[in-house]
Amino acid sequence: MTRSDWGERLFVALQYLLPQRLLSELMHRLSRLRWRPLRRLLIHGFARQYDIDMQQAAEPDLDAYPHFNAFFTRALRAEARPLDPDPRALLCPVDGAISQIGRIEDGRLIQAKGQDYAVDTLLGLDPGAPHPFEGGHFVTIYLSPRDYHRIHMPLTGRLLEMTHVPGALFSVNAATANRVPGLFARNERLVTRFETTAGELAQVLVGAIFVGGIETVWSGVVTPPHRLGPPNRLDYREAAPVELARGAEMGRFNLGSTVVVLLPRGRLDWETGLAPGQTVRLGQRLGTLAD
Repeated sequence: MTRSDWGERLFVALQYLLPQRLLSELMHRLSRLRWRPLRRLLIHGFARQYDIDMQQAAEPDLDAYPHFNAFFTRALRAEARPLDPDPRALLCPVDGAISQIGRIEDGRLIQAKGQDYAVDTLLGLDPGAPHPFEGGHFVTIYLSPRDYHRIHMPLTGRLLEMTHVPGALFSVNAATANRVPGLFARNERLVTRFETTAGELAQVLVGAIFVGGIETVWSGVVTPPHRLGPPNRLDYREAAPVELARGAEMGRFNLGSTVVVLLPRGRLDWETGLAPGQTVRLGQRLGTLAD
């Protein structure tokens, strides 16, 4: 076993021992403190450490942000992420790196080499419950701390339901994905399902340790608190419609995490050359809707 293998094993083992929810809620509070010396230390230090290009931000002045979370979830200039103009293009919903991409087979998605997990569990459904994604398409995109952390719509959609699924808060980096079984269906997550021209689309926002908050544009903050218990499902079919255009913001993370996008069978052709590890950006074409 290599030194790298031992390092990964130790990193993952420590996560089982850490008070994940407590640390995440402390990070949520820390990231919203307005004390100027601490705020400047966090924001300037982070921007320097991760070489953040503030010329892409709608507000380029680091000192204009009232707290670290405002800086971390900063808006970009409209022209910084042009959208593919083809209405048949499935847009990338975030900046990040592809973790996995492909087909859903036998009700399971690939997590990493030698690791997979069930779609029904990811969606917060009972085992074996019906869903429209069997044999369909999926892409998992990891957002590192340096990435833009607002999540946008891959297609124009009408919200059908939103489900908050309580769970663990493991890291979602590659080392953890390699070694924690069912990671993305194990961590706390927010499942959103939309009606689109390609059929039903699911966009799953997966939480992680130190991700102090997940929120949507229609309901505001969903987490914290990071509670235990069964999934909490809200049906929007009979409510006032929530309709979002392709490329529109639908939610955001505080600190890095992962987005999983699901589409039904036969509704999409992936772009040639997309593969795990590839960097992607909001608005670029990930695939083309089938005729």
